[in-house]
Amino acid sequence: MVQTQQTNNRLTVLLANEQEGWHQTVRGLLEPQGVQTLSAKSGREALELIEHQPVHVAVLDQQMPQLGGLQVIKLMREMHKSGFRAPPAILLANQLTNHLLHEALGMHVFTVLAKPVDFNLLLDALARVLRRYHESRWPTNEG
Repeated sequence: MVQTQQTNNRLTVLLANEQEGWHQTVRGLLEPQGVQTLSAKSGREALELIEHQPVHVAVLDQQMPQLGGLQVIKLMREMHKSGFRAPPAILLANQLTNHLLHEALGMHVFTVLAKPVDFNLLLDALARVLRRYHESRWPTNEG
């Protein structure tokens, strides 16, 4: 089910992970800072949200039902070829193998974080995305 989003000038972060407790924890860290969060519990749900709502950063678990994080990123990149603007992606993975890191690098993943996620590292990665892609300002939903 696609949620309706209000138009505003807040950073919108998609949290794609099948664990509801994780969503609640991250939402509790980000929303008091003025960050809007969207939640998806599967790769397909994450893609649907990305297609229908402005998402400025996608935090994707590598192991989700239906589609894993890298599969979602691959599909976002394919959509990008037809004019879709894919958000920067942060990938979460149980094991940071050389193969996974090489594949993620080839897909232009912003960063890969090990699970269980160190929330300070996640907050740092989000701050770096904001600086790099949005010039340290909250993005607008117009582009």
